[in-house]
Amino acid sequence: MSRVEIPSENQLGPLPTVLFGDPAVTKKGVVVVQEWWGMNQQIQDEAKQISEEGSFVTIVPDLYRGKVATDNEEAGHLMGNLDWSGAVKDIAACARFLKEKGCSKVGVTGFCMGGALSFAAAALVPEVDAAAPFYGIPSPDLCDVSTIKIPLQCHFGDQDQVAGFSDPTAQKILKEKLVNVKHEFFVYPAGHAFTNTKSPNYIGFSDPTAQKALKKKLAKVKHEFYVYHAAHAFTNRTSPNYNEAACKLSFERMYQFFKSNL
Repeated sequence: MSRVEIPSENQLGPLPTVLFGDPAVTKKGVVVVQEWWGMNQQIQDEAKQISEEGSFVTIVPDLYRGKVATDNEEAGHLMGNLDWSGAVKDIAACARFLKEKGCSKVGVTGFCMGGALSFAAAALVPEVDAAAPFYGIPSPDLCDVSTIKIPLQCHFGDQDQVAGFSDPTAQKILKEKLVNVKHEFFVYPAGHAFTNTKSPNYIGFSDPTAQKALKKKLAKVKHEFYVYHAAHAFTNRTSPNYNEAACKLSFERMYQFFKSNL
């Protein structure tokens, strides 16, 4: 792991980042975008995991420039004050940096707020070659997801209760907008932040429901549809909605997706 400050067109100036992996070893890069908390240890751990398990170079942009929330009120305040267009410029800066360092292609993934920004980067950043957003949908004022031209893999939970942002109703509207976009759309029986081990919605591998979700297979069609019992943020190990089975399966799918498209 190394800390690198890179130039960004964001009006906030230079962007602090954390980098995992070696571009001299692998030519596939992934930008990992934070949740509303900031660049905390959890998102750094996920970026390290993605780098090690998927054999990617990963980079985490510090969109809040050093600020990290410790409770929902503070996180909401930071996210509410975020310049979303500026954050997209930060993601673009990360993609350019990885390509300058030798990555032939770069993908982007993110969770919650980072998921919404991953969609935006897919629509707006030409340096991004594939995107795998988790449980977050951008405002139409930020971007038009129907214009996305790169491969897309979406991950949501059917028990997500974040209305208008990642809940089942918002997911349905999103799918309608993506009808002409090359994509996979996976819905897990899980809630928001289903990768968080501290979640009351956490389901371990010994649970029959988790086993069923983990083993579920669908025919390979243009729009694959998987449902996992979990809530919002089901990949976040510090979330009350963490779901181990859904997290593992979604990450395995993401790795394969990026390996096929980067």
